[in-house]
Amino acid sequence: MPRSRTTSLLRAALVAALLGASALVVLPIGPVPVTLQVLVVAVAALVLSPAEALGAGVLYLALGTIGLPVFAGGGAGPGVLLGPTGGFIAGFALGAAAGAAVRRLVARPARSPLVADVPALVILLLVVYGSGWAWFALTTGRSAADAFALAVAPFVLVDAAKAAVALGIARALRGAGVVPA
Repeated sequence: MPRSRTTSLLRAALVAALLGASALVVLPIGPVPVTLQVLVVAVAALVLSPAEALGAGVLYLALGTIGLPVFAGGGAGPGVLLGPTGGFIAGFALGAAAGAAVRRLVARPARSPLVADVPALVILLLVVYGSGWAWFALTTGRSAADAFALAVAPFVLVDAAKAAVALGIARALRGAGVVPA
């Protein structure tokens, strides 16, 4: 059964709110903090349509840009997006949409959802890391290798764990009938 426009808007708004709330859980380990945002973005890629995932990300970006404290550690404003971590923040919207699109392309009724979920999460992380890495290097003047060592490498295992948790959450939501398989 197709979703109503209202349901899609509400789902996107809920994920945008969860993304903002997850930004408040911060572990500052360097120039890029660890937050729970990748977990929320991963769940979004696994349970939302590509349009809903993109809408959630764009709404989150808009809320933070206009001054609501929804970026990591309660940050807000366009300066955060233009700063060294802005590429990761923008990557959340793009990555969630790309992951959701890959999941939709790979999913088949006869296949296990895992067959579609894993590639979706890989693409999601590649988009987030790629945009974040490039922007971090550009805004800090660091070499690509230095930017990777500071802004990507320390997060790979932690984000893989968040992706695994997201798989479990998505499975539970599907099993409960909250979202379609």
